[in-house]
Amino acid sequence: MNRKIKNDSVDFLFKCILALETEEECYDFFEDLCTFPEIKAMAQRIVVAKMLTDKTVYSNIVAETGASTATISRVNRSLQVGNGGYDVVFDRVAKKDE
Repeated sequence: MNRKIKNDSVDFLFKCILALETEEECYDFFEDLCTFPEIKAMAQRIVVAKMLTDKTVYSNIVAETGASTATISRVNRSLQVGNGGYDVVFDRVAKKDE
């Protein structure tokens, strides 16, 4: 595994996130961990990724999310050449929603 972000601190962060069991616990944890703008930025990116996955055009994504075209392009690049993390979570969320 050759990941630039991998270290003991990040491992601990991810273990803590994986320990969360409910949406309410996620709200409590992330409100304590992150600033409001950081949470909003992450939420915007995941929505942009979902919209790109659903083949929504950039102009509609900008209109619905307020994301810049630069942000949309970065998210799109992650979808195209990233690690597949978005696909994993989108598939799991879809299965839970069924």
